[in-house]
Amino acid sequence: MERLDKSLNREKANKLVVHQVIITKPRRIARRKEKKMPKASKEERADIYRNHRVQLLLSKFMSGELSKLDPVYDPKFGYTYPIVEKIVGDAPSANEFLTKLFEVGVLKRSLFDKFVRCLHCGSANISVHYCCPYCKSFKIKKSSLIEHVPCGYIDAEERFQKQGELVCPRCHKAFTKLDVDYIKAGAWCTCSECGKSFDIPIVSHFCRDCHRDFTFEEALYKDVYSYSLSEDVMQEAALSWTLIAPIKEFLENCGFKVESPGFLKGKSGTSHMFDVTASRGRKGQNITVIDLAASTGKFVPEQTVIAMFAKVYDIAPDRAYLVAIPKMSKDGKKLAKLYKIKLIEAKDYNEAIKGLKACIKNNFTEEASRKNSHNGEQA
Repeated sequence: MERLDKSLNREKANKLVVHQVIITKPRRIARRKEKKMPKASKEERADIYRNHRVQLLLSKFMSGELSKLDPVYDPKFGYTYPIVEKIVGDAPSANEFLTKLFEVGVLKRSLFDKFVRCLHCGSANISVHYCCPYCKSFKIKKSSLIEHVPCGYIDAEERFQKQGELVCPRCHKAFTKLDVDYIKAGAWCTCSECGKSFDIPIVSHFCRDCHRDFTFEEALYKDVYSYSLSEDVMQEAALSWTLIAPIKEFLENCGFKVESPGFLKGKSGTSHMFDVTASRGRKGQNITVIDLAASTGKFVPEQTVIAMFAKVYDIAPDRAYLVAIPKMSKDGKKLAKLYKIKLIEAKDYNEAIKGLKACIKNNFTEEASRKNSHNGEQA
């Protein structure tokens, strides 16, 4: 019994050190925030949004079908994303697809779990073996250590069992209440192979597919993530195809050559990007530029008008439109009028499409009327 007490004291001391390394340190690691990837430029993301597979995934977020994309565990293959696999084809492609969208700033991600893959065959079909530290066998028996507080006797729980009750083998008193007259002092293991006892087993992994053992040091320890769409990207993505696609189609039906995003070189030699550019006739003539701005607040700030004016001043297009969802700020309205930028305010995308189409049609009608009037005067 004294040998057991001494052994327990040694193991308890070792346990404190081991726990500091094995438990406390990973908690610090878990709290570390993943470094944010630098966002791709608006031009790069605009190109990504035109990808049909990207549109299919983002539409699930924007429709409310998804608020967060969590992985699903499969005992054979590990974590997978079935929704994404239906879009891109298979699990490796799904992971590559999601990683790319994270790297360009379209998706956010947070650590969901970690899992082990086999060193030898890559399988995720793994079992954990707790093994004897002396002979490495996993044929061990685990029991609880119990200490009888009044007399200090410590032994495995089964040694206290007597006719369905817990009775101290030393003082023969029956236990009544946990943490009052007895406490559970931890776990105690006995190896069926070598017969030795210990309180902390070593961990080994067994691959159920290739039937090979490997240690934690050899294991492929993988991160798996949950993904979500940030609010600003949701607005940006919605503008990129929900609003632009019908506007582009409308302008093309009116005989314009349309690009989205479009790039035009100004008098300064600088190339400027607009959400939509449209031209008709000879190159550099009859140019229409459109920018889109959406805010999650009550108003779109006037900075969007100022930014567009800087481009318009250098380009000098025939028409400049700015769509503001839901409303432009008071100062922004004044600036748009001063800079002769046609402002369309709309509470949602459908209203924005109708408003922009109506504004463009009115402009065409006014221009045609002025042209006819001018021709009449010349005649």
